[in-house]
Amino acid sequence: MSMVKESIDVNVPLHHVYNQWTQFEEFPHFMEGVQDIRQVDDRHCHWRTKVGGVQREFDTEIVDQLPDERISWRTVGGDVKQKGVVTFQSLDDSHTRVILAMDFQPEGMVEKAGDMTGVLDRRVKGDLKRFKGFIEERGQETGGWRGRITPGEADAASGPTGQAGRPTDG
Repeated sequence: MSMVKESIDVNVPLHHVYNQWTQFEEFPHFMEGVQDIRQVDDRHCHWRTKVGGVQREFDTEIVDQLPDERISWRTVGGDVKQKGVVTFQSLDDSHTRVILAMDFQPEGMVEKAGDMTGVLDRRVKGDLKRFKGFIEERGQETGGWRGRITPGEADAASGPTGQAGRPTDG
């Protein structure tokens, strides 16, 4: 497996930055190569991507989510192998650091070549810069989910669903 780790400081308070990150269906607005994300339930998303001309569909599962601190995920089933964590650190009342660390298994010649030349590192850095622009332009989140998901838990939070299939309290 290969690893990428990038961070960015965002000029928005922690609570708003974290809430926006929980709106997975908004990711195509700032993540290059992500065509669509469908929130299946509080723990699972279905992704459609196109990277380097290669289209993929895969599912992810959130394995740990602690509001205003972290979201950890992994792929489940299929041929895409990755896991990662995004953490959020308050720098002061109006600034937040977002740190993304991801392990992935490149598949095929194109992905392996891209990994060797640092394409994913640059892509993640670009995605974080676009996220910064996305949330800073708005000044607040488009929604949010404050539920807790604990590793090994069968069911996370329950309740009325909001944007992206998750309860909101924005």
